[in-house]
Amino acid sequence: MRRLVSCVLLLSSFAFAPGCATYTQDLDRARSHYEANRFEQALALFRVLEHDMDSFSTPERAQYAYLRGMTDYRLADLAPQGSGVADPRKGYRDNARHWLGLAAAIEKQTPGGISSEQKNRLTETLVDLNRDVFGGAETLPEGDAAAGAAPQPDAPATSPADAPEPAAPTL
Repeated sequence: MRRLVSCVLLLSSFAFAPGCATYTQDLDRARSHYEANRFEQALALFRVLEHDMDSFSTPERAQYAYLRGMTDYRLADLAPQGSGVADPRKGYRDNARHWLGLAAAIEKQTPGGISSEQKNRLTETLVDLNRDVFGGAETLPEGDAAAGAAPQPDAPATSPADAPEPAAPTL
């Protein structure tokens, strides 16, 4: 009887094996949803895969983070405008910035997971998303946007040590 049960269990495990998908296959399915502009379906798969990221190879982790970030970025454009804390666009953009930053870090540490076209798109998108956090350079005078606003040529260079001492209060 035990032998029969073990044989049935063994055969049933083979019957269900083709129905199981690997993490890589799920990543490929999510990618195809993303490429077909089915961002909601792609995000659903990415959220399921998030807990199993450690099962991916390093290039697959870079692809996962890139595609997840770009999916959130695309959904931010499609989401209705909210207000304050209940703004779905802000949530999507925050998530996009997180995942794209992670993709950039993985790619920097171990190059080869992201194509050159994806790297260009990643860089441009991160510049856009970083404006949400750090603001844009459009408020700086022309020429000061590069490398930290150097002092004007006609302005004297002063340091806190060069500043005059305040006068002593009179009683």
